[in-house]
Order: sequence, then structure tokens, then C-alpha cells
Amino acid sequence: MTLTATTLAEKMYAAQTVRGLAPESYPLPYRSIAKLLAYQERTNGDKTFLIYYDDHNNRTEYSYRDFIGTVRKVAALLHSLGLKRGDRIATAAHNHPDTIAQYFAAWLMGLCVVPLNMSEDDERLRYILSNSNAKTLFCREDYVQRVSVLLAENVTMVRVFDDITTEGGLHDMCKDLPPYNPTETDSQLDDECFIVYTSGTTGHPKGVVLTQRNILADSEAIAQWHGIDATTRLMCVLPVHHVNGTIVTHTTPMLAGASTVLNRKFQTEHFFKRVEAEGVHIVSVVPTLLAFLLEANKTTPQIVPETLRYLVCGAGPLTCSLAGQFESAFGLRILHGYGLSETTCYSCYLPIDLSEEEHRHWMQDYGFPSIGVPVAANEMAIHDDNGNALAEIERGEIVIRGANVMKEYYQNPEANEKTFAHGWFRSGDEGFFKRDAAGREYFFITGRLKELIIRGGVNLAPLEIDEVLAQAPGVKAGICVGFENDFYGEEVGALVIPASPQASKDAILEYCFAAMPFSKAPKVVVFTDALPVTSTGKYQRNSVKHLFAEWKTAQFRK
Repeated sequence: MTLTATTLAEKMYAAQTVRGLAPESYPLPYRSIAKLLAYQERTNGDKTFLIYYDDHNNRTEYSYRDFIGTVRKVAALLHSLGLKRGDRIATAAHNHPDTIAQYFAAWLMGLCVVPLNMSEDDERLRYILSNSNAKTLFCREDYVQRVSVLLAENVTMVRVFDDITTEGGLHDMCKDLPPYNPTETDSQLDDECFIVYTSGTTGHPKGVVLTQRNILADSEAIAQWHGIDATTRLMCVLPVHHVNGTIVTHTTPMLAGASTVLNRKFQTEHFFKRVEAEGVHIVSVVPTLLAFLLEANKTTPQIVPETLRYLVCGAGPLTCSLAGQFESAFGLRILHGYGLSETTCYSCYLPIDLSEEEHRHWMQDYGFPSIGVPVAANEMAIHDDNGNALAEIERGEIVIRGANVMKEYYQNPEANEKTFAHGWFRSGDEGFFKRDAAGREYFFITGRLKELIIRGGVNLAPLEIDEVLAQAPGVKAGICVGFENDFYGEEVGALVIPASPQASKDAILEYCFAAMPFSKAPKVVVFTDALPVTSTGKYQRNSVKHLFAEWKTAQFRK
């Protein structure tokens, strides 16, 4: 049944309500991002906000006053281009202080940013630029040639050069403009400020619309959870075209008066050195980066700086095996969490005050590392297909409601009707929860519902199989893949990066057959040089199903 617009609006409103607090009643320390910037400029002007390392290890430092001054200059340029509250600007960029300044400049004026992931193909980028109705594109020189052919005629391109003396570029256009000072109506909590397009393997990406309220609510919840204050220093190694790189390590420290170290990209050889040099306390990573650090440590043992409290890890599938190996090798705790673009960023984390025994219990004893307990900005539950809450340990869909839940999918009523069907945001992820002695609900994710392998009518959780596969002899890294099969509908395959040329497919299969029921175990192993992942480290299992096509008609027996 198709929901009427009124009913859908009510359900979306319910999904943005937390513990009975309607969105407009949720308490926030600032009434807009413009108010936040004004406060930090006035209060922490001389304090360091941003430190940047480029590809060549060159370091640049910006105080709050320097950075916000740049933000006001860029906003003045946007104003001079005729942009006004509610308009959209796109960014073809990478990790750089200019990119962050463009975001804040847009929010200062009540504009909405559409960050492009430049690792996407041209067709997707063309769709995003068209679908988002962006009027202006900030484009770094690296991407000008590529993007020029994708732009509609009515989109203004502002070229951004690394050489700030280049005529016609961003800095040249801004240098003589007076700093922009917003009016009271320029920037408001309900203004749309981010449209982040979800990555996928088929169909058009969906535009996740986030408001200033969403960003401030989630940033505050993250700061509260981790105890981030004016003395805290974070580090960003994740791409800022995604919410993790932007929210955890830029808007959160801005809100808390903290500082952050921005890296052009993640570089294993510089990771711990920069943490030590800059006195970093918290770094947000994805499981792929943990694997890179672990691999590098085998040949060049790393010393973990004393300032580093833990690594925050989310945005991709973390296995008990990888977590256990990493924490054992480095003596450094992984603070596992979970969230989506649709919930601004993080929705839950493991508590930071757990004892070593408690931490190990929640990370290792349930077959999946716990993603933790909900943050203050939202509630979480496990629902069945009809929106009914499930009991402890029962598997169903992870659902979320709160002040950090997105406004909507942009221009996609069908997706909105499905996603908000029961007054909660339906994540599309399967999971369960378990209560501790104090009654707190610890959540677990077992996989994407669309990636569940349905073999003979029985649902198999990919992450569960990944755990065993990771321990098999000769496996450097691997994922299971459900592929089409005439006998069982789907069968289980394994896509593996071999640890050495001597790795044996038969040995891998034999290990899996011994470690789990035959129905769950991979029946075929395909070797590869790389696993299919998004730019934030999420596996794309469905994109490699074709690699197992030759076994469609095969019947596998014990």
C-alpha cells in the first residue's frame, strides 16, 4: 500500500523524534552553524583548529581565527556569485583545508553542500550533479578536465588550485572581498546543509539530505560520548566527501573547541609518527585501515604513542578476528561503533569506560564485535518486516530514530516510503541486541539484509562466514559471496586474496568445512588481487557475484 503524503510526513517526523522529544524541542548548544562559528572565532581565535599534512609531509597550521576568516572570504565569494539560502553547491575535491572551508562557508550562508566522491564513475557523477540541482561547483585542478564534460551549462565552476597565486582560482577570486557576516536569517537549524549520495552497485545513488540540526545533534553526541573538549586533538585519515571524515573529525571538534589533524590521505608509514608528533588522542578509521596497519607492523614494528587513547572504528565490517589480532599486536583498544549517512554519522559506540574483561567480552564472545550502545541523539531497536520490536538475541533489522536522522532521500518518494514505513529509519542492516547486567542494550550487526545469502530458504549472515574464512590457511583477506545456484537458489563462494603463491584453494575449503556446517561453508574459492570496497571500506559483495557464474549449475555435496 502506498502511503499518502501526510502519513509519510508524520512517519518521517516520528523517525526524527527521540525519547519523546520532537526535532524542534531537542536541546542544542547553538541555533545554527553560523552561531557556532561566531562563538569559536570570538572565544578560541588564537587556538589551533586545523593542522594539514599534504602528500609530501608538508605541514600547515590554522588557528580558529585563520580558518574562520577563510570561511568568511569563501562565503563572500559565494554571495558575489548570486547564491542564496537554500541553493546547492557541489565540490569535486579531496582532503584539503580548502574543502573544509568550502563546507563551512556554505553552511554559514544556509547553503547545501553536495560532495562528489571522485572515485565514482562519470555516469554517477553526472547523475549527482544533475539530480542535486547544484548551481556552483568548487573543482580542484586535479579534476577540472574530467568534470568539465559532466557539467550542465547553467552550473558555475570555481577552480581551486594548490598554487594560491594562480589567477582566476578560488583564492584569487576571494582576496579582495570583504569577509561575509551572515544575517540572523541566513543560517537556520532546519536548513538543508549536506546531500551525500550513497554508493551502490546498481541503479542510481540516493541523495541523503542532512540538516544543520542533524549535524549539530550528532556532533554534540559524539563529543559527549568521547569526552571531546578544548584539550582534545583528533586526526582525520578518511575521505571528507563522506560523513565520517567530515562529522567525526571536523564538525565535532569545531563544536567542542578542539583541534584536528587532516591528512591528504592515509599513509601507513606516517600514521603513528603523525599521531606522536601532534599529540593526537583519537583517530577515526575503518577496518581496512586496521588491516593495513597490522600488515605493516609485521615487517616494521610500530610504537603506539602514549597520547593515543583508542581508535574509533566503523563504516565497514569489522570481524572478531581482525579486532583481536589488532588489539593484541598493538595493545591499543578499538572503540567499535556504527552509523550511516542517513543518521548523519555515528549512532552508537562501545562505552569508553569498560574494563579490559568487559571490552573483550563485547568484542569477541558473540561471533560479531558489538557496535555498542546508542548515543544520546538517537534510539535504536531491532524490528521484523512489519515494524514489530524483536526481543533480545532475535535477529531482525536495525532501526533508528532521533535528532540525527536525515530529513529525507532527495526527490525519491518511493525510497522514503519504504525507509520510514513504521516511524523509524530502517537501516537495511540485520542485527540483534544483548543486555548487560545494568540493562543497557548492546547492539550487533550481522550484515546487510540485501547481502544475506539465502541458501535453500535459510538466511546466512556473511560476516559470520567471513570470521571463519579469515582464519583459514593461506588467506590474507577474504569475503564470502552469495552466488546464483540452480539447486539451492544461492550458494556460498569465497573471494580471497592469497597470503602467498603457495596458498591452496582446497586447504581453504577443507578448513571451512571443518569449522562450520557444510551449508554455511564456502563451496568455491576464487583468488583475487583486491576485494571490492567503497571509498569508506564497505564490502560490495553483490558486485562480484559474476565471478562465480560458472558454478550456477553445480551441485555441491559433503
